[in-house]
Amino acid sequence: MVKHQPLQVYERQLCLSCITGIYGCRWKRYQRSHDDTTKWELLWSLILLLTFCLLLVWFYFWWEAHNDYSEFNWFLYNRSGEWSDGTVPILATTAAGFTYIAFLIVLALCHVALGQQLNLHWLHKIGVTAALLTTIIGVISVNQTWAQEWDVIPISLQATGPFLHIGALAAVTALSWIVAGQVTRAEKMMFQVVVVLLYVSVLLALYVVPLHITSPCIMDPATLKPRPAVIGHQGAPMLAPENTIWSFQRALQMNVTGLEADVAISMDGVPFLMRDFTLRRTTDVEKVFPDRQMDEASLFNWTDLQQLNAGRWFLKDDPFWTVNTLLQREKERIANQTVCSLEQLLELASYHNSTVVFRLRRPPPKHPCYDSWINDTLQAVQQSGVPQSLVIWTPDDNRAQVRQLAPDLIQTSVVKRSPQVLEQSGISSLLLRYNQVSREEIRNFSEAHINLTLYTVNEPWLYSVLWCSGVSSVSSEAPHVLLKVPYPIWLMRPNVYCLAWVSADLISFAVVIGIFIFQKYRMSGMRSYNPEQIMLNAAVRRSSGDINVMKEKLIFSEVRNGVGSAEELYGDSYDYYANQGISQ
Repeated sequence: MVKHQPLQVYERQLCLSCITGIYGCRWKRYQRSHDDTTKWELLWSLILLLTFCLLLVWFYFWWEAHNDYSEFNWFLYNRSGEWSDGTVPILATTAAGFTYIAFLIVLALCHVALGQQLNLHWLHKIGVTAALLTTIIGVISVNQTWAQEWDVIPISLQATGPFLHIGALAAVTALSWIVAGQVTRAEKMMFQVVVVLLYVSVLLALYVVPLHITSPCIMDPATLKPRPAVIGHQGAPMLAPENTIWSFQRALQMNVTGLEADVAISMDGVPFLMRDFTLRRTTDVEKVFPDRQMDEASLFNWTDLQQLNAGRWFLKDDPFWTVNTLLQREKERIANQTVCSLEQLLELASYHNSTVVFRLRRPPPKHPCYDSWINDTLQAVQQSGVPQSLVIWTPDDNRAQVRQLAPDLIQTSVVKRSPQVLEQSGISSLLLRYNQVSREEIRNFSEAHINLTLYTVNEPWLYSVLWCSGVSSVSSEAPHVLLKVPYPIWLMRPNVYCLAWVSADLISFAVVIGIFIFQKYRMSGMRSYNPEQIMLNAAVRRSSGDINVMKEKLIFSEVRNGVGSAEELYGDSYDYYANQGISQ
C-alpha cells in the first residue's frame, strides 16, 4: 500500500521551550520527551526538594533572628576581634540561594504539569549541591556558636503559625491541579493509588495542624494584661553610642521606664559602663593609648578613661545602619560622648525617676578591687543619692550582706530559679533571655508576684507575643520601635480562630474535589491518540508566514491494524497543506 507523506506543521511553543531549556538545556523540540523520568533524575528531584525545604527553614530562621542581629555581630567580634556586620553576607547568600532553588522547583512543577520528562542540567546539579552543602555548613556553624538562637523558630511560630498554616494550605491546595492531572493521565493503578494517598495524607495533616498550633495571641482581648514596661538596654544603642549619657537620654525620650547597663570597675575603684572586655570597639583607645589597646578595660584608671572618646566609633561603624537618619546636631553630640560612670547614670535615672538595672562584671584576679568589687559598687550607688527602690541589684555575690547595707534595693536574679527558691532567697525579680521561659512559667512567676523582665526584645512581633503571654517588662535595644506598638500586632478570639480554621479547611477541600472532578472530565473528553500521531489543526489558526513546515514520514498504527488507510484519515489535511505549499 502506498502511503502519502503529508507535511507536518509545528506550532511555536515559546513558553515550553523556555521551561525545558532553562531547566535542562533542552531548547529544541526533538530534545524533549514525554517518557517517564529516570530513577537517577528522580533522585535529583528529591535532592532538589530537600534543598528547598532546608533553605526554607534556614531563610525563615534568619528572617526571624533579626531581633538578635546585634547579638550575633557581638559574638563574631568576640571571636575575631574585628567589628563587622556578619549578617549581611549571610542574608545575601541565603536570599540568592533560596530564590535560585525556588525557581528550579517551579520549573520542575511546570515539567510535571506539562507531562515533560525531568532532566536537570548538570550545571544546575552543581548549583543545587553547592546550595545544599553551604546550608548544611551554615546550620552546623550556628549550632556550634549560637545554638540558643534556634529557639527563635518555635517562639516566632506563636506569632506566624496561624498565617503560615493558611499559606501552606493554599499552596498544597493549588498543587492539586498537578496531582489530579498526573493521576488522570497515569495508566498504572498502583501509581495512581500511591500519589493520591501521599497527597491526601499531606492535605489531612494540614487540616489538623491547628490542633497543635498554640499562640498566646489567641485569647479573649478582655483578659489581656497591661502593656509591658520597656527598659532601655544600654540606652538606645540604635540611635546613639551604647552605654553613653546621650544614649540613655535618647531612651528616656522614648518613654522607657528603666535603664540597663553593663558595669566594670576601674583600677582606682570607679564603676563605669562598658560592655566589652576591651576598649577597642567603642572608644579611640588605639589613638590615645596605642600600647594599651589590647588591655582589659578594668586595667585603666578613671582619669585615663575620661580622656577617651566614646562616640566617634558609632558614626564610623554605623552598627545599626541608622546614622543616615540622624540630624546633624545629633551627630555632633554623638561625636563628643565620653565613657560614662555608674554614678552619672544613677543621677540621670534619679532625676527622671527611672529604674536602673546593671550587670556588674568582676575585675581580673590581679585587680586591686578584685575582693572589694561589690562594696565599691554599692558605695557608688549610695553616694549617688538615687533612691534604693529604683536600683535593681543583680550580682549574686554577697547578696545577704548587700541586703543588710541597702535593704531597699530590688534584689534580682539573672539565673532561672523556681518561684519557691526565689521567695526563700528574698529575690523579687528575674532578668532572663526571652527564650528561657515558657508560657506556663511566665504565668507561674506572675502568680507568685515575681517581676519578670526578658531581654533583648527589639521586634514588634516578639513584643506582642510576650505581651499576650503576660510578661511585665522587657529590655530592648530599640525602644523607639516598641514605642510604636500600642497594642499587640494581632489578637484573635479562640472561637473566631476556630471559625477561620474550619472555613479554610472546607474551602480547600471543596476546591480540591472540584479540581479532581474537572481534571477527570477534561481528560475523559480527549481522544486517545497514538504517540506517533501529530495534531495538525494548529496550522489552521496561523498564517502561512508564521508556520514552520518540515516533511516527515508518518506511520500510523491504524493502517497496520486495518482501521483505515492514511489517505482516508488525512487526505483532506494533505490536500490543504499541499495547496498551501504550492501557493507559497
